[in-house]
Amino acid sequence: MKSREFDPLRLDVAALAEQGASLDGSWPLASLPRLAASAHADSLPKADDAVTWSVRGERRARVGAPAEIWLHLQGRACLELECQRCLGPVVAALEIDRALRFVPGEDQAAALDADSDDDVLALNRWLDLRELVEDELLLALPLVPRHEACPQPLPLPGESVLPDGQAEPPHPFAVLQALKESGDKH
Repeated sequence: MKSREFDPLRLDVAALAEQGASLDGSWPLASLPRLAASAHADSLPKADDAVTWSVRGERRARVGAPAEIWLHLQGRACLELECQRCLGPVVAALEIDRALRFVPGEDQAAALDADSDDDVLALNRWLDLRELVEDELLLALPLVPRHEACPQPLPLPGESVLPDGQAEPPHPFAVLQALKESGDKH
C-alpha cells in the first residue's frame, strides 16, 4: 500500500490512523495568535521562536465493535509570560503529550467525554492540527505564572517603587489640605 502525504492543516485523522502514520514539524510561535497573545507585553514572540510538534495515528481493534481511532499528540513551546508577583517576564516551558480518541458525531463525543477519562473528539472529514496544538498548549499554560525568586526585590506594602533619584509625586489632595489649613487660620 502506497504511503499517503498528509497536510497538518487539513489532516485526515481516519486515514492517518488507518496507516498508523506519523507527522512532525514546527510552526513559528507567531502563527498561533491566541498563544502568542499570552506572552508578556515586553517579550512578544520573535521570528525564530517555534512550536515543535509530532502526531501519530492509531487504530485500536475491539472485539464485536468497530476499531477506535486515536491520535497521539506531542508539542513543545517556550513563551515568556507575565509574572504575577513582579509583573516582569518569566519563561514558561510548555509541553503537551496527549492521546485523543475520535468518535463519529459531536453528541457521541460529548457523552463519552463526560463519562470517560479519555479525551474524546468528534471525527470530522479533516482537522486543523495547528489549531489543536494551539488549544492544547493554551491548556498547558500555568494558572499563575511566577518566578521562583523574582529578579527584582518586591516593594513592601507602603514602600515607594520609584526609580533612583526620582522624587515622589505630591499627594493628590495636598492642595486641598493647604487650602483647609490656610482657612483655619482666619
